Amino acid sequence: MARTKQSAELEIEVEDELYLWRLHRQPGWSSEAPERHGMAIAVRHKEGQREAVVEFPPGPEPRYGAPLLKASRIDLKLVKNAILSAIAAGWEPHSRGKTVFVVVDATGA
Repeated sequence: MARTKQSAELEIEVEDELYLWRLHRQPGWSSEAPERHGMAIAVRHKEGQREAVVEFPPGPEPRYGAPLLKASRIDLKLVKNAILSAIAAGWEPHSRGKTVFVVVDATGA
């Protein structure tokens, strides 16, 4: 099965620092269990290497035939809150190492 092209990275400024983020995963059904998962965004500092993946709760079930979520339609306040939550959870954007996974609530906190 062919992989689809990853979405482009978008810039956002959080506390006078530039971060790059992209939509990492669409909300949908989990392949491991009969349950739904929420969207996830991947974030890194513009000058850093370490990435954080922030996962949101599933939210309401999408309508049949609804269009896919696009990064440009995600509220930037939600992304900003998610970045701040990842930092508060221990993500160090300028460090090196494995990707950090953070689960947040629907507001990104």
